[in-house]
Amino acid sequence: MKISNFLRQTGLIAFLLVAVSLAAGCAVVAVGAAAGAGAASYAYVNGVLKSTESATLDRTWNATLAAMKDLQFYVSSQRKDALQADLVARNAFDKKISVRLKKVAEQSTEVRIRVGTFGDEAASRAILEKIKQRL
Repeated sequence: MKISNFLRQTGLIAFLLVAVSLAAGCAVVAVGAAAGAGAASYAYVNGVLKSTESATLDRTWNATLAAMKDLQFYVSSQRKDALQADLVARNAFDKKISVRLKKVAEQSTEVRIRVGTFGDEAASRAILEKIKQRL
């Protein structure tokens, strides 16, 4: 009798956890492969690829500008101050690409990339990899 109550309660808890996670929105989390000496990771949630890079904001900004040039994207706007930076570009199909950088610490910068209105994970990952190559 006690075991069946335990199973019922455990099943209810599991159901509630799944329901809450689904209600919170569709989220996909991925972990990248090892890159060089350390492991890199990123999260793709609600159309935005988010990663934290071990580099200053200025260095990450310069790498982002270089990546846009490498990928032959037209940069339509760019803004930067000491704490954050925003870049908007367009690809050959006129799809909007937004890159937002935020200083987390002296040697750490958060990078957020959205491609298009609803996001494009493959394109966002390709942009992030190009930025990492330039870091």
